[in-house]
Amino acid sequence: MGFVFFPSNKIVLTSSTVNSFHFEILPYLDKISKLKIRLTSMDKILLMLQLQAQLNDATNGDKWTEGVTKNGKKINWKRCIYMECAEMIDSFSWKHWKSIHQAPDWENLQIEVIDVWHFIMSLAIEDYAHNMKGSIEDLAINISQSESFSKIDIETTKFATEDEVMLKVEDIIRLTLSKEKFDLERLISEFFDLVVMSGLNLVTLYRLYVGKNILNQFRQDNGYKDGSYIKIWNGDEDNVVMKKIWEKNSDIKPEGLYRELAKLYHELNKG
Repeated sequence: MGFVFFPSNKIVLTSSTVNSFHFEILPYLDKISKLKIRLTSMDKILLMLQLQAQLNDATNGDKWTEGVTKNGKKINWKRCIYMECAEMIDSFSWKHWKSIHQAPDWENLQIEVIDVWHFIMSLAIEDYAHNMKGSIEDLAINISQSESFSKIDIETTKFATEDEVMLKVEDIIRLTLSKEKFDLERLISEFFDLVVMSGLNLVTLYRLYVGKNILNQFRQDNGYKDGSYIKIWNGDEDNVVMKKIWEKNSDIKPEGLYRELAKLYHELNKG
């Protein structure tokens, strides 16, 4: 992957193929923060796609775009999406027979939105590779130039009603379960609707996605694979802890976020 710097302090990120993308997440993101590089909207989309490609390479092997892991396990990104969507609906007290006065868990909803975004990007990269539509850069350009992208490339957002959010989530589920020809553009458009309805925009989507990548790396470094990792920290899931750190210090660097997670986790284990 190459970097082209301009006097305006913007950055253009380029790479030729999915498998050519190899760099360490923390040092690279930390460099961007330290240099105070101003990422364009397209840069944010491209970087998220590249980070997802790297994550998939590391966890699934370099043939994941062919729909199979390094262990020969079949990959079904659509199933990943609708199963996460089902968890998303549980952010609300939708059950008419149980906890009917429970307040919506908007924080959990936003975390689930980020998780769904992981799988939608993976599905999109796989779709472009499988159908020879182009590189990750082509995908990023097409997303950033699409009419639906303007929905999230905004400064202000507000939460929709619980029913509106659940209906939108169910629209996404229907798209992933449809036996008709897969419509990637529509899926992304519906997802961008959901992003805004969940009180997010491009900036917060990018920040939470990068934060989740840092958290995923932290999990792997602390026993996630062997089952020894503790996911609940003093009553909060680690996702929520990560989100609160970002909210308290929006200027924190990725490496600083990792250190803060390590500090809190160490204190948790001491208890």
